[in-house]
Amino acid sequence: MRQIKGAVLALAAGMAALLAAPASAASDFPSKPVRIIAPSSAGGILDLTSRLVGEKLSRQLDKPVVVENMPGGGGFIGMQGMLNAAPDGHTLVMGSLGPNAANYTLYSKVPYKMEDFAPVISVISMPSVLVVNPKLPVKDLDSLRSYAKSKDGGIAMAISTMGASSHLIGEVLKRELGITAINVVYKGAAPAITDLVGGQVDFMVDNMITAKPMIESGRLRALAVFSDTRSPLMPDVPTVAELGYPQLAGGTWLGLFVSAKTPPDRVQRLNAELNKVLADPGVRDALIKQGGNPVGGTSQEFDSFVRKETERWREVIQAAGIQVQ
Repeated sequence: MRQIKGAVLALAAGMAALLAAPASAASDFPSKPVRIIAPSSAGGILDLTSRLVGEKLSRQLDKPVVVENMPGGGGFIGMQGMLNAAPDGHTLVMGSLGPNAANYTLYSKVPYKMEDFAPVISVISMPSVLVVNPKLPVKDLDSLRSYAKSKDGGIAMAISTMGASSHLIGEVLKRELGITAINVVYKGAAPAITDLVGGQVDFMVDNMITAKPMIESGRLRALAVFSDTRSPLMPDVPTVAELGYPQLAGGTWLGLFVSAKTPPDRVQRLNAELNKVLADPGVRDALIKQGGNPVGGTSQEFDSFVRKETERWREVIQAAGIQVQ
């Protein structure tokens, strides 16, 4: 009897230890500095957003949060940098539309799969803006369509980067307006805007934060913001929805990912802490000034959004015949 009683007590103690282990492991996370990889150079929107979020997250976790820049390769280098780290939740990557949705169709070879990532949280959505050279006789989408058709495809659309969100939205714009245009590809937004201001090209889809100074100075004219509601950064610019093209609403987005091998309880902890970050008034105000809308929500919601975006842009890319080697 004593042996049986002792065995039962030992089994109960063992079960209690097993049940307590995950909770203890979760409470010990993070146990070292957290790293956020920004797949861009310093000063870009990915970098700025990572640092803004990381600074607040560091104060909440009472652990250092370090931002590491890994630019290049269409975002591939930064994505692989995160996947090469230990899958323990201490390394995140600031993902975006390109490397985490569009690149699966844009590139013939992608060094990772969607299933390699665990979405943590949607951070910010950033509607794009349609800008034209102010000398063009167009004031809205309908007049742009009429002008383009009168030129029989002889107008030019500037593309800051092949396969970027601005390029893809521009392709959707052309399709919905039923127009053709010559694509002129640049190595970044700055030279594209320079040529647009100079009249070498006619129109361009760009991030609001990049185009805003040129619009305010009168060197570019904004025709529409690609959103359902007006932006506080450009309250006088109508939305595509207002102009009768609600299907054009969209833009780029940023969100944080970890390795799919990360323990689920750590993903949940990161999501909870990052929701607190995005609810902070100071963080929200800073993100809005960057031209975006803070998002937040559950990891499951972000996962569903990324999958829908992947399918949406697959259709656009295939219809436009876009391929990046």
